[in-house]
Amino acid sequence: MTADAAAHVPVVIIGAGPVGVTAALLLARRGVRTLILERHRDVYPLPRAVATDDEVRRILQAAGVGEEFAAIARPANGLRLLDARHRVMAEFRRTEHGHHGYPQTSMFDQPALERLLRAALARHPECELRTGVEVVGIEQDGDGPVRVTYRDDEGVHPLWADAVLGCDGAGSLTRDTIGAAWEDLHFEERWTVIDVRTTAGVRSWEGVDQVCDPDRPATFMRIGEDRYRWEFRLGDAETPVRDLIAPWLPPSCEGDVEIVREAQYTFRARVADRWRSGRIFLLGDAAHLTPPFVGQGLCSGLRDAYNLTWKLTRVLRQGCDERLLDTYESERKPHARHVIRLAVAMGWAMTGGQDDAAALRRGLLAAACRIPGLAAVAGRDLSPPLAAGPLVRRRLRAGLVGTHCPQPWITAGARRTRLDELLGDSFILLTGTEPPPSLTALARGLGARVIPVTGLGDDGTLAAWLRAGRADAVLLRPDRVVADVVPAGGHEFTGTAAWAPLLHTTRTPCPALPAPRSKTAR
Repeated sequence: MTADAAAHVPVVIIGAGPVGVTAALLLARRGVRTLILERHRDVYPLPRAVATDDEVRRILQAAGVGEEFAAIARPANGLRLLDARHRVMAEFRRTEHGHHGYPQTSMFDQPALERLLRAALARHPECELRTGVEVVGIEQDGDGPVRVTYRDDEGVHPLWADAVLGCDGAGSLTRDTIGAAWEDLHFEERWTVIDVRTTAGVRSWEGVDQVCDPDRPATFMRIGEDRYRWEFRLGDAETPVRDLIAPWLPPSCEGDVEIVREAQYTFRARVADRWRSGRIFLLGDAAHLTPPFVGQGLCSGLRDAYNLTWKLTRVLRQGCDERLLDTYESERKPHARHVIRLAVAMGWAMTGGQDDAAALRRGLLAAACRIPGLAAVAGRDLSPPLAAGPLVRRRLRAGLVGTHCPQPWITAGARRTRLDELLGDSFILLTGTEPPPSLTALARGLGARVIPVTGLGDDGTLAAWLRAGRADAVLLRPDRVVADVVPAGGHEFTGTAAWAPLLHTTRTPCPALPAPRSKTAR
């Protein structure tokens, strides 16, 4: 096949892990065709990621798998820090009714998640998955279309894409292609991860335990009905698995322990110095690597997908300004770095380091954990407000700007649903009072729907949220981040409309393209 005859696909996604498939589902919801290229022929069968938070469950809801995920998820109580003798130093409780409408922490089995994501993918004619293929080249001429070359059993094939999403993991070819380098955040340790299935009475508080022992730091959690995970930092001498997990097992436990997986990993803390070149983007582990101590590795990748896909859709389908895509990295990188630093801090809390001041740091940690209210502060949402930027007009007293709108249940007639199902994918002007005509006109100019809180039929959550934020109205982005507010008693947004040109059509919007022929594997 010649280059001129190469097929064209609006978006090529490299990697069919949870991040890549979720990105495809979010784009399909908005009518954008995708082709996913994956080197493995099937879902990786062993567990890796095991925890998610309520914000990411909201993203899975947006991808259309919220109910299916609920069937495989298990709410967790939160996080405890234990000393070397397994005495509780601090407890960070998580509730079953978080800001986003889901349990603040849920445990799950990654292969089960990947299977339900792929099942959803098969229901969308906009999505095509080719497995057992290897991407061997990515080229871009300026900011124009991207040429992707992949190899399968039949040979080498070229493609042209309007955008490429590199969801191809820590060893990303996409990252190498755009010339991105790792920024080292100074954490690297070797750990062993042990997944076990047993019906024995394992000692568990239905949350995550972090054992702060410099000689043998460890993490323990219950994943499912009979599934458990332990993580131990590797020492100089090998220790049998049964001896490592014995403190959690009943003394009478004999033989009823199946080791599903034992693997060694190097936990690293890194962020790519650039996440975009033209129409090529990095997502997930291709863009950032975190130690697992706050359970945010996969979560960060799914946040990447949610942030980027609505912006990419507006550029590809509605002809919005290309500069809109610059906000992906500027919004996501600070949060990714924040989460990684939290994980590194937790790692240091667990190990205390190995220098002469280690004992002093552990003593200070134990004392700090006893400060009233500290556990509540530390247990708050892991997603702080977005920093000020083109799409986040932060101003004095605009406390809601950059935060997420809560998601209560809504009752409309005989129907009861979650808020986001009612709001759809557009910008929303959510009002607590009658908005002035100028504000309504601005909202409609952006394609935003105007929705009064009083007509939603919720339990008062949204009205209370507006009052607490001293706002009469908020402008919600498609990812439900507050872009701007109208202060109580005001008539205009607190910021300016400087970001509005990014959302205006600058050329004829792209028409919807015909769906590809069905082809799930090659």
